[in-house]
Amino acid sequence: MRENNKKPLFRKVDCIRIPVTDLQDGLKFYRDELGHELIWRNSEKGAGLKLANDESEIVLYTDPKGLEIDFTVDNVADAVKQFVNAGGTIVYGPFDIRIGKCAVVKDPWENQYILLDISKGLLKTDSDKNVINSISD
Repeated sequence: MRENNKKPLFRKVDCIRIPVTDLQDGLKFYRDELGHELIWRNSEKGAGLKLANDESEIVLYTDPKGLEIDFTVDNVADAVKQFVNAGGTIVYGPFDIRIGKCAVVKDPWENQYILLDISKGLLKTDSDKNVINSISD
């Protein structure tokens, strides 16, 4: 077995994005029937739900892109370089998002992932869990 001294690139699974045709129907199923607590909501386009024993989120969204896994990294630019040097490819990015930076990458087997950092801070919500801004705003 090969010994590896490298620090792991992926810090945690930030979220698993699940497409739904209607956000209210998605919330009814995942929040009301399966018991996942609402963390945040962005109008009728998306909502974040808490996993029971994890910081990761289930994110429901109405964009028909398909299932998506987002990994948190320390720094997107550095992570992209390491990912490409290891044999992966960049699909898109890096680019700015509300909470930091993001990039879409593929591994050598064509599995697509999202790499993101939280360099701008987490999202801030009102008392109804509607997104207001990032915490740093």
